[in-house]
Amino acid sequence: MPHVTINKARLWYDCLGHGESLLLHHGYTASRVNWLPVAEELKQYYQVILMECRGTGESEDTAGGYNLEQYALDVLGLMDHLRIDQFSFAGHSMGGGIGFMLGAHHMERLNRLILMAPIPSKGTGMGNAAMLDARVQQRKQNNRAAIKQNYLDTRFRPEVETDAWIESRVDHIMRVSDGHLIDGAKAMAEINLTEKLAEITIPTLMLAGSVDGLLAANLEDFKRLPNAALQVFSRAGHEVAIHEPVGVSQAIHTFMQHGALSARDLYKRT
Repeated sequence: MPHVTINKARLWYDCLGHGESLLLHHGYTASRVNWLPVAEELKQYYQVILMECRGTGESEDTAGGYNLEQYALDVLGLMDHLRIDQFSFAGHSMGGGIGFMLGAHHMERLNRLILMAPIPSKGTGMGNAAMLDARVQQRKQNNRAAIKQNYLDTRFRPEVETDAWIESRVDHIMRVSDGHLIDGAKAMAEINLTEKLAEITIPTLMLAGSVDGLLAANLEDFKRLPNAALQVFSRAGHEVAIHEPVGVSQAIHTFMQHGALSARDLYKRT
């Protein structure tokens, strides 16, 4: 698989299919794996670009740069390397935070924005500090069992949240760099782009799971976006693309073809 040095970080990426460019970015302690079922479906229509941010997956563990601003600049740097001026961006969870950052500060590069169960635009807050501390200690102690138990306790779609998939999630959590784990959490806690959402005028799609604790925040952010469509999956939690890969693929493809449509748009016709 190809690597390229972007902003002094050796990053993994891959390109699948041909057509309009669509970049899929993973979440906080994930990698390309969680997007792969969707990427395999969408590559028949688009040039699907997968990447792994610094400190995760097969990308380099750098000394610094673990913040949403840098992750967004790394996305743009990769697209510059690929000589792609305009593209659509889809981000899951923390990747959605990167999407907020791109939409707020680099909207001229985007054709469309897809936010899948994104972190809140006002930030996650520091309420998860105890959880982060516990995760840091679990990694230091190589306590895979405790991390695995977290996933088993909240599993409700065993047909896709298989034992093998959960083991893979544990692998990803154990793999990420300390810098990404700690500074990335701080960056997600401190992001504050809520007031900027009204300025993101490109077509935007909000994908959410009704069993996700972020649903309420996702709905609030959706209402602030002036040109947005919404789809909520009734049997999906935070891992939307794992729980509903076919539905997510279809929703993204429909949005890429038709954009966002609201009741306000219809009323304007009359």
